[in-house]
Amino acid sequence: MKTALICGAGGFIGGHLAKRLKQEGFWVRGVDIKSHEHAETRADDFIIGDLRDPRLCRQVVDRRFDHVYQLAADMGGAGYLFTGEHDADVMHNSATINLNMLDACRKRGIPGVFYSSSACIYPAYNQENPDRPNCAESSAYPAAPDSEYGWEKLFSERLYLAYNRNYGMCNRIARYHNIFGPEGTWRGGKEKAPAAICRKVAMARSGDEIEIWGDGLQTRSFLYINECLEGTQRLARSPTCIEPINIGSEEMLSINQLVDMICDISGKHLVKRHVPGPTGVRGRNSDNRLIREKLNWAPSRPLREGLEQTYAWIEQRVGNNPVGQDSTRVHQTATG
Repeated sequence: MKTALICGAGGFIGGHLAKRLKQEGFWVRGVDIKSHEHAETRADDFIIGDLRDPRLCRQVVDRRFDHVYQLAADMGGAGYLFTGEHDADVMHNSATINLNMLDACRKRGIPGVFYSSSACIYPAYNQENPDRPNCAESSAYPAAPDSEYGWEKLFSERLYLAYNRNYGMCNRIARYHNIFGPEGTWRGGKEKAPAAICRKVAMARSGDEIEIWGDGLQTRSFLYINECLEGTQRLARSPTCIEPINIGSEEMLSINQLVDMICDISGKHLVKRHVPGPTGVRGRNSDNRLIREKLNWAPSRPLREGLEQTYAWIEQRVGNNPVGQDSTRVHQTATG
């Protein structure tokens, strides 16, 4: 039986990845600082602990796993990452986890780690035009991410690549673009745009106003969790691709259009009201030329299909767990 270690298994992507690996017949160990909030873990062994502690990292890497996935990070939506209030924690916590885990895996003789980076590493100067953002993998330098979150991700990319060069490892790096779906964070301040808008629409009645940070003309692409997992597995198992690769959708739309699509799914007519707030870069979209070339595959599922599944899941959560009288607010994000 093949074995896998998932760091960040208590999170959205990590929880779904554990399910997929179990379906494929893996024995799975998960580790996170918390248990999964929205689903029972499918991991055979789930360890609650702090990966900032190098001793814990050595304990969880107690064998030569066939696959190691490093998804653990201090992150959230625009309201968490782009206010500047959490910059030190975001950089320190995530960098420490990567330093610890990569060192533990090297010393155990694990040949490579899958690392989840982010589209937030791309330069802000290439994402000022909402209609023509440049997020080709080769555009990452000269570096100028728009947030400390992006800077930490870029540093960690270089860390994994340095271990490839100096220690003969085969670490793989995915630059995720706005992954969404059921069983993800949908309230509390760390939620991202699709989940936050689904929640606000689900709480509203036809004719209500909902607030959107900025003018709503910011563009993004969003990738459904199932396609994220497919891209993750293809990259993790590629025998040759060890350069950073975008894993995201090329179906770009504005935040206003995203709101309209979710309203249409809900059958509700709502009024958008634009208010000041952190919005990130003006435009971002996955460039999938390299993933097609290297993996002979790229995401193709229409955004609406994933939003329908996500809205239904969040609508049920809203009905079962009232979250207060804040149905006029919509949080918008730019993170990957």
